[in-house]
Amino acid sequence: MDAGVSIRAVGDRALLVELPGLPEVLSLQAQLDAEPSEGQVDVVAAAQTVLVTAGSARQAARIARRIRSLDFSVGPRSEEARIDIEVMYDGADLAEVARHAGLSESGVVDAHTSQDWTAAFGGFAPGFAYLTGGDLRLEVPRRASPRTSVPAGSVALAGGYSAIYPRESPGGWQLIGRTDAVLWDLGRDVPALIRPGNRVRFTAVRESVSTAARRGAASAPGSGALPARRGRGAPRKISVPVPGPGAFVVEPGLSSVLEDLGRPGYAALGVAGSGALDRGSCRQANRLVGNPPGAVVVESLFGGLVLEARSELVLAVTGAPAPLAVTSPGGTRRSVDTCAPFLMRAGETLAVGAPAEGLRTYTAVRGGWEAAPLLGSRSTDVLSGLGPEPLARGGFLSAGTAPGSAVGNPELPSAVSRPAVLRIVPGPRADWFANGEPARLCAARWTVTPQSNRVGLRLEGPALQRVKSGELPSEGAVRGALQVPPSGLPVLFLADHPVTGGYPVIGVVISEDLDRAAQLPPGAELRFEASPGHSPFPAG
Repeated sequence: MDAGVSIRAVGDRALLVELPGLPEVLSLQAQLDAEPSEGQVDVVAAAQTVLVTAGSARQAARIARRIRSLDFSVGPRSEEARIDIEVMYDGADLAEVARHAGLSESGVVDAHTSQDWTAAFGGFAPGFAYLTGGDLRLEVPRRASPRTSVPAGSVALAGGYSAIYPRESPGGWQLIGRTDAVLWDLGRDVPALIRPGNRVRFTAVRESVSTAARRGAASAPGSGALPARRGRGAPRKISVPVPGPGAFVVEPGLSSVLEDLGRPGYAALGVAGSGALDRGSCRQANRLVGNPPGAVVVESLFGGLVLEARSELVLAVTGAPAPLAVTSPGGTRRSVDTCAPFLMRAGETLAVGAPAEGLRTYTAVRGGWEAAPLLGSRSTDVLSGLGPEPLARGGFLSAGTAPGSAVGNPELPSAVSRPAVLRIVPGPRADWFANGEPARLCAARWTVTPQSNRVGLRLEGPALQRVKSGELPSEGAVRGALQVPPSGLPVLFLADHPVTGGYPVIGVVISEDLDRAAQLPPGAELRFEASPGHSPFPAG
């Protein structure tokens, strides 16, 4: 292994490789992509690091050993494709960039368009590419205060990079222009317009860029944008015949989404794994109705889901223990148990009540709920907008064809201790914090705040203190990471987390405890406990 290269464990199934610079980063990424190791799931390149996730701790250890034997002087094979991007240079930060670069505004445009840029790596969002190789005078810092909303198609600069925002999102880069180019389109064979290795050439246009075209692209089928949910008017059924078995959505509750076991393997394109937050409950619900483990289920937040069967269905509800009631068309009501299969006849309704403890329930149907696959999964990703839209009143859920296996026997629901205890291993950036802070993290009791969602749990408690100041260059992040922003209050990343992040990670919750985190409602208390023996390889 070259000097200046180190490997740090990230939880129990991932590793972060620190390298001297971008050439070595691209070399490692190219070698792992060209010859994937056994169990290799995702490879996420960043400015100075490569994050590699694996299917198990043992596989992560083998990948670490292989990386130590690689030659990072081997350059990646260049990608000859060139992408031409037309830009209207009227960005809100163009004058500030010009001042910082010591150029006129037209000088900034000339510098930005005078040579090809190269897509080094992706991240942040699907279709977002970090472009390098531009004029050195355009190396400008991020904004002191990030914008809460950056329009789709914004062309921006930060550090030595340029990029285009694929969709509306928060962001702290300096905006110099806008384009109508569609960066991410699931209707294409390759969704990302710009991929690592591509050359990109920007061209200035004087005509006003049509915002209507960009809005149309954002709402087109397969673009990844989620249509607005219907208002909360009176429930209404679909007036046209609905083919096949399934159920009408009478009430979606606070939030109900379709989930399976996720879409791993696309983190290099900015797509998180997503999938059910409580994977054990998803598997259990499917097991009870005789489905494969990864069949689609309905994940509901704090109950409230009401379904009306159009045909005879076998269902099971798992996750947070909740009262379940089935009502016949004549008004006869019967209770059914969680973690047990039950029959619903045509016209009967199932109502999922609020859990007595826990947060999320999982409703499976024999044959699985049907939805169009995107990148190999039918999961809704609330951060990127990929996957089916959330359930809405009056919608219809189609049930798939039942497999040949029999339904399962009733099982016990999983229990959550109070306060919940989540085991952690040291994070890759634990050295950014003062001595004793990891111990203080474990000694404190933390409270889940109402700002939590499928992206992550925001925690309230004693602020953790850094010993290193300044910005951490963005690097790959994993589910379970405890990222600590300047406030000192950690955020525990869940299934829809950002693929990369720029805040130091003090610890990582081990994989087998993450289902427990999915069931923690706002106000719940939790604490962290050091988990010795889970690091799959020594640091170094």
